[in-house]
Amino acid sequence: MRAQIEKILEEEVNPLLALHGGSIELVEIDEEGVVKVRLKGGCSTCPSAQMTLTNLVENAIKKRLPEISKVEAV
Repeated sequence: MRAQIEKILEEEVNPLLALHGGSIELVEIDEEGVVKVRLKGGCSTCPSAQMTLTNLVENAIKKRLPEISKVEAV
């Protein structure tokens, strides 16, 4: 599952975040299906970061991996 999430982040999410000077990396996936990520660059301090996590990152991951319960930043 880790490889699948990393592929989604690299191919779908990071190209969009790069347009705003940011990126994202996978930190861990816990036993309850919570994906923990780290926003970097411009995204780490962006006021819209929570909306980006929900609307972009979480939706992209859950569309392919419905067993994921949520995505949160650490």
